[in-house]
Amino acid sequence: MPEQNHPTVAVTGATGALGSRIAAELAERGAPQLLVARDPSRLPELVGAEPRGPAHYDDKAAMRQALRGASTLVLISSHPTGKRLEEHATAVEAGREAGINRVLYVSLIGADVIATYRNARDHWLTEQFLTGSGLRHTVFRSGLYASTPAALADDELVVRGPGGSGRAAFVTHEDIAAAITAAALDEDNTEHDGAVLDVTGPEALTLEEMVSRIAESTGKPYRYEDESLEEAFERRWRLGVSGAQIEAWISWFQAIARDEISAVTDVVPRLTGSPATPVRNTGWWPEPNTAW
Repeated sequence: MPEQNHPTVAVTGATGALGSRIAAELAERGAPQLLVARDPSRLPELVGAEPRGPAHYDDKAAMRQALRGASTLVLISSHPTGKRLEEHATAVEAGREAGINRVLYVSLIGADVIATYRNARDHWLTEQFLTGSGLRHTVFRSGLYASTPAALADDELVVRGPGGSGRAAFVTHEDIAAAITAAALDEDNTEHDGAVLDVTGPEALTLEEMVSRIAESTGKPYRYEDESLEEAFERRWRLGVSGAQIEAWISWFQAIARDEISAVTDVVPRLTGSPATPVRNTGWWPEPNTAW
């Protein structure tokens, strides 16, 4: 049975890689939760978890019904559709009407209106919306996922891109989930209200170093090859990738190349009481050619 002193937490995106891990962490801690999804049939079956939906971010009535009964909302971002701000704002307003009084938003490292990484820009817009919402909220800017380079590899296990010798503090899904879970269960603590927390791994690595650690962890010959911007564009264009995808892909590498996301923080150990996980100890690596 869930412990009665835990708040009821609503988790969106609970069928995804991060949301499902947050849901599992909350269940392990005995927290009652509402798992919200567009397709509830795909939700995990967890003790103390109630499936809610179908609910899309931009369907205010459905989201309001799905969030009713929770006090904290863990808002995992929608896909970069070009309407992310509007979708998130609708979900937050639905939550407010349903009785939500606190939002924990999963943003992206380096979020800024002029961020190099394309997908980080509209996260900044949602952060601004939350600042003006009047709701208690904390922004968790997730570092780049440790799993992403493996997903970017081709069939020959080569990761190619214009990342240069810049560094990034890659972080595991599990560490992000643990940090957010700790905050979700500590509802009465106002220390992080209004805060922006960068959630990173324990070290900043070049892509060559990162990919070598994937090879070490998997026992497979992953390797990194640097490309020029021109080579990166041409290769993706030949593969038939859309312009928006090419921009997102190249700008991901460029944010690393420019050392914009290399800072290492203590957010994971400070919130969880455990050190952040070295990437070589990552327990899950996706298959090649599964990113974008």
